[in-house]
Amino acid sequence: MSDTAGEQHPIGIYLKIWLLLFILSACSYMVDYFAVQSYLRWTLIITFMLLKAGLIVAIFMHFQWERLALKYTLLLPTLAILVLISLMMIEGDYTFATRHAFFDRG
Repeated sequence: MSDTAGEQHPIGIYLKIWLLLFILSACSYMVDYFAVQSYLRWTLIITFMLLKAGLIVAIFMHFQWERLALKYTLLLPTLAILVLISLMMIEGDYTFATRHAFFDRG
């Protein structure tokens, strides 16, 4: 006798996630349709992208049902990398502004 019956998930959760992914994709498309510009555009696109990726990983890759130790093993390094990328972006803006201030005096 197999113990796989306890591991099956109802089809309703998958249908709800597919619907939510469709809605998030439509919202992402609407950013381009309404010609949103500047930092708001990229913030919205990246937010929708991360939400869709999170749903796919959590539900379709069964990450939601994993142990807490495995979640920390995967999420903490990813979070650390995102923090470091953010710091590099801040430093890059500062470097660009400093170069502009000192070298564009023509």
